[in-house]
Amino acid sequence: MDYRQNIKNHKRIVVKVGTSTLTYSNGNINLSRIENLTRVLSDLMNSGKEVVLVTSGAVGVGVNKLKLKERPKTIKEKQAAAAVGQSELMHIYSKLFGEYSHIVGQVLLTRDVVEDDHVRKNVVNTFETLIENKIIPIVNENDTVAIDEIENIVRFGDNDNLSAIVAGLVSADLLIILSDIDGFYDSDPRKNPDSKMIKEVIEITRELEECAGGAGTSFGTGGMATKLTAAKTATNFGVDMILANGDDPKILFDIVNGEEIGTLFIKK
Repeated sequence: MDYRQNIKNHKRIVVKVGTSTLTYSNGNINLSRIENLTRVLSDLMNSGKEVVLVTSGAVGVGVNKLKLKERPKTIKEKQAAAAVGQSELMHIYSKLFGEYSHIVGQVLLTRDVVEDDHVRKNVVNTFETLIENKIIPIVNENDTVAIDEIENIVRFGDNDNLSAIVAGLVSADLLIILSDIDGFYDSDPRKNPDSKMIKEVIEITRELEECAGGAGTSFGTGGMATKLTAAKTATNFGVDMILANGDDPKILFDIVNGEEIGTLFIKK
């Protein structure tokens, strides 16, 4: 069965971008990439797709805006940086999507949203109303209130797992996680030149989990282990997931055209 061809028919798509996609390695905002991303997502909307964007980067953008020498160490400083960074991030998205005549809406989530039935229902209704009105929901964890991601206690994990939960909440057809790696490898390609990329995953096995290891990038918080957790969450919700490289956001066009890019985790 050609699972990739099925993707052409997927209408509702959640795209997750990490800090490593939104910023340069020195921590500064990568405006040209964000601009490319907004253009591609706007064009996907124009073609009839429904798009939800899950974005990381609030703390990173806040650090940049406040001209801090390094990422803050304490929770209160990180939350303050997130408060500044989140409004700056939304300003950038709103401005750039506005250039292509699209309106955005901010959705900040905390852990209890997922666990409380009543709250979850309200959130789902909000998402549906935004999507029906062709407004692009831009989702982040509420870092100023929630310390889960900042501390990695519950490991929403650089929003990877959050994006999978959002994909479930909105009954998405496809989740695309854009990262700084081409896909899921059988071992760390940065350490092992012989590592091979796995094109399709039908079942997440223990062997696969052992391949994932840990460790994320210096500016982000999510490593391969969190990507695998996200894949498990998404596929259990009945959502296909693709992990691909976010260096050039135009890759999204190829993905939705069913081309063999990145690693496809096939829904249950």
